Amino acid sequence: MQTTIDLDQLVAAVGDAIIVSDSEGKITLWNPAAERIFGFTEEEALGKSLDLIIPQRLQARHWEGYEKTMQTGQTRYGNDVLKVPAVHKDGRALSIAFTVALLHSDSAPEQVSGIVAVIRDETSRFQEERNLRKRIAELEARTGA
Repeated sequence: MQTTIDLDQLVAAVGDAIIVSDSEGKITLWNPAAERIFGFTEEEALGKSLDLIIPQRLQARHWEGYEKTMQTGQTRYGNDVLKVPAVHKDGRALSIAFTVALLHSDSAPEQVSGIVAVIRDETSRFQEERNLRKRIAELEARTGA
């Protein structure tokens, strides 16, 4: 027995942020988890540039890669999990991990029409790992290891 899946319900229910952007990098989908992670409501995010969540110092590099992906129809990241900094609405730094997938136009399947990112907030885990590495370094320094 095959069950029909309500994709809108699925996108709204998942715990990871799902963000879709068009070929120009404008946000076209922003699920409730994206609002929880980044602090922007759907109304504040839709139609805006991805710069909304990208640290300013990384924006030029991001757009260089984004435009190349749109032109070539290929991403060098494939199924890799990317770990990068991001920005919350209140200005605080976040550490996120995400995967990307290319979306293709129905009328021209060889043409990329957008990108979907599935994003998880890794800020607390990143901080815990940083604290553990610092503690290990302190212990090694004390023991001469």
